[in-house]
Amino acid sequence: MEFRTWDNLPEFMKCDEVRVYYDILTKKKLSITLKRIFDMVMAVIMLVILVIPMLIIAIMIKLDSSGPVFYRQERVTAYGKKFKIHKFRTMVNNADKLGSSVTVNGDNRITKVGKRLRNLRIDEIPQLIDVINGDMSFVGTRPEAVKYVEKYKPEYIATLLMPAGITSEASIRYKNEDKQLNDVHDIDQVYVEQVLPDKMKWNLNSIEQFSLMRDILTIFRTISAVLGKEYD
Repeated sequence: MEFRTWDNLPEFMKCDEVRVYYDILTKKKLSITLKRIFDMVMAVIMLVILVIPMLIIAIMIKLDSSGPVFYRQERVTAYGKKFKIHKFRTMVNNADKLGSSVTVNGDNRITKVGKRLRNLRIDEIPQLIDVINGDMSFVGTRPEAVKYVEKYKPEYIATLLMPAGITSEASIRYKNEDKQLNDVHDIDQVYVEQVLPDKMKWNLNSIEQFSLMRDILTIFRTISAVLGKEYD
């Protein structure tokens, strides 16, 4: 996705809070271009390598519960573009209609196969398709559901200057988000008022400190986090 000039940004993004981060990124256009090249090359290579395992996982999902292989909820990426994310379905069909968009620990909507996929973050693999399509990057702010983006504070909108990511520094720290939201009465309210602001501190800091090398380090930290390492 091409980095736009300020005049070509959507009107809702043209505010002083966003301008601060925009000016930082305009000095890093080469790194942004290299990031896109890195994303494309790595996504294609990984998709080729993982195509057989993905087919096996697809069969397991179909045998485990009725419904589609992929979960395709509408999310928001760079410049406010809406797209339907690709994830392996880990919950019962039409789970969105049965509860919150945020998943909690012990959520009874999660299937048996889905629980295994979520524990190892394997359900995220199909997002390689979204990376190739240009809707996502390997590293960036996790794509939020439309209803949460509509509640963004002006500063949070700056995260839409870059494509949404498969992982991020915020994702690493909140890898057990489902457990943190367990036993909460109003999940959506707690997420918007408590969890989202803390995640946005990490997301905005990642824009301030953006570099391709930092993205690569985040990928390695993500792998370590999935394998059990804890980050403060």
